[in-house]
Amino acid sequence: MAFKGKAVDSKTVLFNLLLCLLIFYSLFYMIGSVCFGAFRLDHFDGLIPFDFKTEPAESNSKYLVNLLSLELTYFCSGLLFAAVVRRRVWDYAFTVTILHVMITSLVMLEFPMVWQWWLALGSGLFLMICNGQLIAYFTCQSEQSYASFSIY
Repeated sequence: MAFKGKAVDSKTVLFNLLLCLLIFYSLFYMIGSVCFGAFRLDHFDGLIPFDFKTEPAESNSKYLVNLLSLELTYFCSGLLFAAVVRRRVWDYAFTVTILHVMITSLVMLEFPMVWQWWLALGSGLFLMICNGQLIAYFTCQSEQSYASFSIY
């Protein structure tokens, strides 16, 4: 069975990708600042989306803030990505995550090798894809051109 979806031009895809990146990092900083305040940390770290070097421990408040911010950002981003792209949220979520890893490596001048960070990133990506695809599916269910789950 051939796929019978509408082709989208590259300008639209690039615009949606930039919009998704803007949403992702805006949410990351907003959620990070709320978590910093909730945990009553001394100073806000501007590198919160990129920090994988913080020692992972239950007693380390900064690590817990980074972890909570990452997971909540991924959860909320999936919901907002569905509103922006309306289909193929999984593709934009995966692309934003790959770009986030590349930007993180550039900012920290080192490739992340901490397995806890990768585990958090993978579970966050899973949350983003599941939430975003479900919201996109249920909101676009009435559209004739929306692809069903059978072709995924």
